[in-house]
Amino acid sequence: MRILGYLDHPILKITVFKTDTRLSIKFENSNFEQTYKFRPTEQTNSLKELQKLVDETFVNQVMTLFQQMEQNFEVSFQRNFPEAEDDDFPAII
Repeated sequence: MRILGYLDHPILKITVFKTDTRLSIKFENSNFEQTYKFRPTEQTNSLKELQKLVDETFVNQVMTLFQQMEQNFEVSFQRNFPEAEDDDFPAII
């Protein structure tokens, strides 16, 4: 696998990877990542063409999924580690 390139975004790190048989687009925010893997086609053969695929609507859907991932994690953390809320650390001023 090699890095084909990066797509510019103000919040997310978007990396495009290529293998002999697959392309992958990885989206990363500060805590989570999403990876979309697919076979290359004539329309998705280059980094420039992949920039068309990763349009504003696609990125908005990715961001919505990141929000859901963060909520899922937070709910699970609170459910499984409720005592973590009651730490006895002094307040730092």
